[in-house]
Amino acid sequence: MGDEPRSVRTLLPGLLLLVSFGVVAKLSASFLGWGTPLIFAVLFGALLSNSYGLPTSLEPGVDAYKLLLEVGIVLLGASISLSDVIDAGPRILGLTVAVVAFGVLLVEFLARYVFGLSGRTPALLATGSSICGVSAVLAVAGTIDASENDIAYATATILVFDALTLVAFPIAGSILDMSSVSFGIWSGLSMFSTGPVAAAGFAFSQTAGEWATLTKLTRNSLIGLVVLAYSFSYSLGGEKRASPRMFWNQFPKFLIGFFLVAAIANLPGISTGFVDTVGTVSDWLFVFAFVGLGCGIQTKNLRETGIRPFLTVLLYLLIIATISFLAVQAIF
Repeated sequence: MGDEPRSVRTLLPGLLLLVSFGVVAKLSASFLGWGTPLIFAVLFGALLSNSYGLPTSLEPGVDAYKLLLEVGIVLLGASISLSDVIDAGPRILGLTVAVVAFGVLLVEFLARYVFGLSGRTPALLATGSSICGVSAVLAVAGTIDASENDIAYATATILVFDALTLVAFPIAGSILDMSSVSFGIWSGLSMFSTGPVAAAGFAFSQTAGEWATLTKLTRNSLIGLVVLAYSFSYSLGGEKRASPRMFWNQFPKFLIGFFLVAAIANLPGISTGFVDTVGTVSDWLFVFAFVGLGCGIQTKNLRETGIRPFLTVLLYLLIIATISFLAVQAIF
């Protein structure tokens, strides 16, 4: 019992920061009449961490934004129409599998044969770009004995592009005059980490945010298979071997919660008031989480990222975003 209060006391200062800045973000968007609370939340978090920095006492609570984001995504399932998911599901799944498979091979080729990267860095860049950002980098790194240097290069590169795409994609979607559904699926297929994908989607529109999250979760669900594939590949040289337990450990379990909540919300007799309440809670959790997401955006990463990993991922992003855009426009 002694550890629990101490843990709460450790988290509370950072959580209060997320809540305070989240409320300010909501009020700012409402008062100014443009933008969304999520964009303001990310902006305020980034400004804080890159100007004054985060005191050590706030870091544990701020880092809890990842849990808030996952809970928000689970509750977002209440706003999803299962009939729409069932209708578009096979097309989204097919596109996702094709994009991930092509993306992993493309990054590996670019990294090794175009930009001359060696060691484990190409594998980490491939999974981070193609699956789910830093979490994929760390998942694969643990199975192929990647060095801390490899992990640092890949992580910094992914974080830079998370920040850049968060701004660039909504602008590009507006210029291209994309529909909300098309933009959501496109960003869900092309961007890297779940947080920035959701932020970019909701910055475009509510509908775009829902489809972006759904598409991104479909991508995330492939992490177990990719980790198994890399583990098996490197095990041929004496590394750790893949196993069903490894697949389950890497599977994003909040994906199950997302579809469970969606199924419950779509049951006959479920009141719209219940769905609206769950949606409101999800909206607030996203705002609080995106303050933490903004705190993780560090401009110093732009200086620390090596030029070759950066160019590898940049070229990959331009190619995959173009292909995904054309595919989404043709299919949806």
